[in-house]
Amino acid sequence: MTAKRIVVLAGDYVEDYEIMVPFQALQMLGHTVHAICPGKIAGEQVRTAVHDFEGDQTYSEKPGHRFTLNASFAHCQPEQYDALLIPGGRAPEYLRLNPDVLNWVRHFMQANKPVAAVCHGVQLLTAAGVLAGRKVTAYPACAPEVTAVGGEYVEVAVTDAVTDGKLVTAPAWPAHPAWLAAWLTVLEA
Repeated sequence: MTAKRIVVLAGDYVEDYEIMVPFQALQMLGHTVHAICPGKIAGEQVRTAVHDFEGDQTYSEKPGHRFTLNASFAHCQPEQYDALLIPGGRAPEYLRLNPDVLNWVRHFMQANKPVAAVCHGVQLLTAAGVLAGRKVTAYPACAPEVTAVGGEYVEVAVTDAVTDGKLVTAPAWPAHPAWLAAWLTVLEA
């Protein structure tokens, strides 16, 4: 596989597994992976949250690790990267209010570059207005947002992923094996 330059959009209370696992796995495969956060610079950290499925009506939330950013949002441009990864957690709910973040998302989608989103990461795609006519999955609570912007929400098992062109989505971290495998196929194409 040809090494790619991948950017991860992060923020405080990003889901722990949804940033840590792909960040490390993609580097292990030889890709350059930059994790950035608006308002923060390389070396600073974001807090993570661990979301778990313990039989309640929704996921539980516990404190996670501190994740160290390795690039500065203000010093990066989307044109520098081949692909975008959007982890879930609570970060997307406020990152979607940032016009610069939405411009990043639009760049990747309009340029038809590979994009991977998991769980609540789809909130950045809905807010950017790039899902009309696209099939995606996400945490089920995000389904109304997907359909409200003209996307098709696909209900799958929590361990499955959905691919629509160069966009690969998954409902939550238990889908990492399927989601990352599907996205690697897209990255190689």
